[in-house]
Amino acid sequence: MATRLASSIKLSVMAGVLIVAGCSTSPPKQPDNLCEIFYEKRDWYDAAAAMRDKWGVPIHVPMAMMYQESSFKHDAKPPKDYILWVIPWGRVSSAYGYSQAKTPTWDDYQRETGRSWASRTDFNDAIDFMGWFIAKSHTINGVSKWDAYGQYLNYHEGWGGYKRKTYRQKQWLINTAKRVDSRASTYAGQLKTCEDDLKRGWFWRWLF
Repeated sequence: MATRLASSIKLSVMAGVLIVAGCSTSPPKQPDNLCEIFYEKRDWYDAAAAMRDKWGVPIHVPMAMMYQESSFKHDAKPPKDYILWVIPWGRVSSAYGYSQAKTPTWDDYQRETGRSWASRTDFNDAIDFMGWFIAKSHTINGVSKWDAYGQYLNYHEGWGGYKRKTYRQKQWLINTAKRVDSRASTYAGQLKTCEDDLKRGWFWRWLF
């Protein structure tokens, strides 16, 4: 009887793991609600909290930026470029993954953090990358880690471009940065209502 029960539990756990593995890379079903994102993908909250503790970056800022950049798609790519509007000719940039990090910047991140194994299609690595970038934007350009508007302009234009204020010639980018800022504020308010619950360990959640 005990052996049969143990086997049943083992099979149930394995099935749960397979289900999680099968949907782990799919975008969250309710991306407009940060609580629902983290309830659906508990490991994302753990990764985001680790990023916050490591880089001093509030969770809602990179999550709002990530939504804008990739809609939380693990393999997101920029549109293709074309010759004469017909012949495909590569991508418009090397941006890739959850964070849409460009290859040279990702290489800098790997080198500076020693995370040579990090992957742009892995959420844990992508959110850590964004924490690193936001922290550097604060150091280099003095932009608050809580300022989603200014941080997004840094993220899009690069630290040098932000210093040169290249975004002033791009009204569409300014409008996008305002949307990111608005979403970050919404996410921050939502997270306040559920973070205590999210902090509970899996065993506590299983019991209650």
